[in-house]
Amino acid sequence: MGAQTRTDEKRRFRRAAGVNVLGNAAKIVVQGTAGLLFGSVALVADAAHSVADLVASLVVLVWGGTRYDDPDDEHPHGHQRIEPLAALFVGALIVLLGINLLWSSINGLRFGTDVRFSPVMLGALAFAIIDMYLLYWYTTRVNADLDSTALAALATDCLNDIYTSVAATVGVLGVLFDVPVLDPLAGALVSLLVVHQGVEIARENVTYLVGAAPPADDRQRVAEALRSHSAVEGIHDLTVFYDGTDIEVEVHVEVDGSMTLRQAHDIETELVDQLRALDGVGDVHVHLDPSGVGEWKDAAD
Repeated sequence: MGAQTRTDEKRRFRRAAGVNVLGNAAKIVVQGTAGLLFGSVALVADAAHSVADLVASLVVLVWGGTRYDDPDDEHPHGHQRIEPLAALFVGALIVLLGINLLWSSINGLRFGTDVRFSPVMLGALAFAIIDMYLLYWYTTRVNADLDSTALAALATDCLNDIYTSVAATVGVLGVLFDVPVLDPLAGALVSLLVVHQGVEIARENVTYLVGAAPPADDRQRVAEALRSHSAVEGIHDLTVFYDGTDIEVEVHVEVDGSMTLRQAHDIETELVDQLRALDGVGDVHVHLDPSGVGEWKDAAD
């Protein structure tokens, strides 16, 4: 990736994160004001949920874009792991907020709620749903080619906000039609979905952070790319793992042992360039071995 391309992608990433900050701030002001004016626990809780979303958006805005920075003395392999760390933070917040919403809903079912109906409440909820849908659409569109796990987490959180606002709408309508139990019941159902989505975001990004192996198809395409080179007589000790959201490759490649050091160097360079050209591959480490020695630890390859 060229420097200009990285700069452009970082600019679009930060703009998308900034739009998420503004969108969440607007939702907090509108819903929080309406909830406090008319005593709606559902609206205040939904606004409080967006406070954490605002914090998550700020974290992504400040730290998430470092994935586009060049390696430096403190991060010689780049900053790829900072983005999934930011996404993991978002996922953890989603889980905590889902649990908090579930607890509030259980208390509402046990002790009831006290709220005065007003059309302003429905207007605030309509604004929140439209706001979050537009934010989800925009973030997903920007992320279509950026493929950022942090932006994907923010987009998922926008969907969560839509679900919680729909649940709050059901609750407000329950107050209107004298069925107040609908408020905590809808909140309980939605909270379980929110927790599930937060766990899925956290699970995916833990995979990136701990250097887990990517899907088998990724390993296979790396092996096929290596074997496609005319000078390669075999490969062994192939390791493919995540370094942040990038795939890192370590491999021993068997070649003709009689070739000159210059020839071997050129082949190694070609193999490294060939693998780095694959989608999602970052660092590549190739060690050349003379074929036929038979000392391989991983003979299956």
